[in-house]
Amino acid sequence: MNDRPSSVMVFAAGFGTRMGALTKTMPKPLIPVSGVPLVDRALRLANAVEPDRIVANLHYRAEQLCDHLTPKGVITSYEPDILETGGGLKAALPLLGDGPVYTLNPDAVWDGPNPLRLLRAAWRPEHMDALLMCVPVSRAAGYSGSGDFTADPDGKIQRGPGLIYGGVQIVKTAGLSAISDRAFSLNVLWDRMQIEKRLFCAIYPGRWCDVGHPAGITLAENMLAGNDV
Repeated sequence: MNDRPSSVMVFAAGFGTRMGALTKTMPKPLIPVSGVPLVDRALRLANAVEPDRIVANLHYRAEQLCDHLTPKGVITSYEPDILETGGGLKAALPLLGDGPVYTLNPDAVWDGPNPLRLLRAAWRPEHMDALLMCVPVSRAAGYSGSGDFTADPDGKIQRGPGLIYGGVQIVKTAGLSAISDRAFSLNVLWDRMQIEKRLFCAIYPGRWCDVGHPAGITLAENMLAGNDV
């Protein structure tokens, strides 16, 4: 099995309910930021690491996304039910192939180096089962929480304050087979990796914004324009 990631999984199945009226007629990944749909921003990042394939899971307004993504060479995986991130990744494994994969949340906007390229350079499969791109709270536009993780000097992470998971990672998928639930969060897999001390992070050197609600669009656009956010 190849220990280097060659496939990208884009999570595009959610309802985007926090977006309110904006997602009444379109799926959240098609919402534009500075004129570019969120999912197209994600695809730019993904294509830069020259993957063998890009797979996107679809559910809400799947037809719109399929029409948008198929001409771009993206393989789509329709989910009749919402499976969450872990279940969605597990269901897409036959399309992703063997080995670790990149996963990508399209509702994050990055201002700085390509996070997938940074992960690829930092990936050490002999020590890591997952490598998450994390953002210091101080570099997250509009974020008011305390963070998701804390890291030791070697980059091993555990639950705690200081770092936000930015929605991009490299992850080995073998552990998914031990999870019997059909719908589950990737947190279930990460918690098992943490116990085995094989959950790591890289620290993003630029800025980041979660576009999970309407105000996030303006925050992201201001960030990209170099304005204070």
